[in-house]
Amino acid sequence: MNEILQQLDLIIAQRRSADPDASYVAQLHAQGLNKILEKVGEECVETILAAKDCGNETSTEHLVQETADLWFHCLVMLSHLGTDSQAVLDALSDRFGLSGLAEKAARQGPE
Repeated sequence: MNEILQQLDLIIAQRRSADPDASYVAQLHAQGLNKILEKVGEECVETILAAKDCGNETSTEHLVQETADLWFHCLVMLSHLGTDSQAVLDALSDRFGLSGLAEKAARQGPE
């Protein structure tokens, strides 16, 4: 899986400077962070709706496709902000061996 993410990171980085008329990724970067965040939000909602529909005459295939769209747009967002999937994988790796509740409490500041 990590190889796929690395390949996507590389392609997204390469297309960042491509012609926006010829590349969807370049087009998103050219439109700026707000457009990319809009797409992440849109894909998030579509993923939630697909999950909600699972079992109600809808297979998990639709959910998988929507999740792929969400992940892709998150990778574009990370690229636009100067990072990549490896940073996320590293953060996840750091959480191994920790209770999810303890890890979440450690990230939350004073309220």
